[in-house]
Amino acid sequence: MGPLFWTALAFMILGLLRHVGLTLWEGAKAYQKAGDKVFPVRKLVGTTLHWLFPVMRVKNRGLFSLTTVLFHIGVILVPLFLAGHIELWRKGVGLSWPAFPNGLSTTLTWIVIATSVAVVVQRLVAKDSRALGRFQDYVIPLFIVVPFLTGFLVMHPASNPFPRDPVLLLHVLSADLLIFMVPLTKLSHMILMPFTQLVSELAWHFPPDAGSRVGVTLGKENEPI
Repeated sequence: MGPLFWTALAFMILGLLRHVGLTLWEGAKAYQKAGDKVFPVRKLVGTTLHWLFPVMRVKNRGLFSLTTVLFHIGVILVPLFLAGHIELWRKGVGLSWPAFPNGLSTTLTWIVIATSVAVVVQRLVAKDSRALGRFQDYVIPLFIVVPFLTGFLVMHPASNPFPRDPVLLLHVLSADLLIFMVPLTKLSHMILMPFTQLVSELAWHFPPDAGSRVGVTLGKENEPI
């Protein structure tokens, strides 16, 4: 809706393309320097799919994994397949695609709201997550509640205790800000996740002299390993 949306969308796309480009560039440089250039392609594909569709993680890690999986599903699918959003795309640029039934979109919206809060609570309660957590790990999930909750209120006037126009404005502005934040925060992992395992594998294929260079850097070149 308006130039602010298109500016945020362009910034997100360009920012994500920059992330992908830098990742591929650094990966290519690492491959050129690698002493061992043999990569287990089948293993990389399998591990990547395991992280993208973490069925086993849900089984092994229980509630936290299930919460995060449901959270990501809702955050990605609701903005893309909400009928009202698709109608805006059709009116604006002539693009359209099949939409979710409103009942399904409403259910996923409430799942996002509930799991956003649950993710923050679980990160605060779990000692290991709390030790590694950063400020944005707690703020971003709670901020995501704003566009989803205001969107629900706009779509369901009977449940909205506030005037419609201010709620709609808050929905639009918070959604635009969220889009703008994607390449600047950990939200960028939605596009970088498929590259994670490749980068991890490349990191372990050191150049032939990497060990001695690490020793020199640490000032321990004459010490036994």
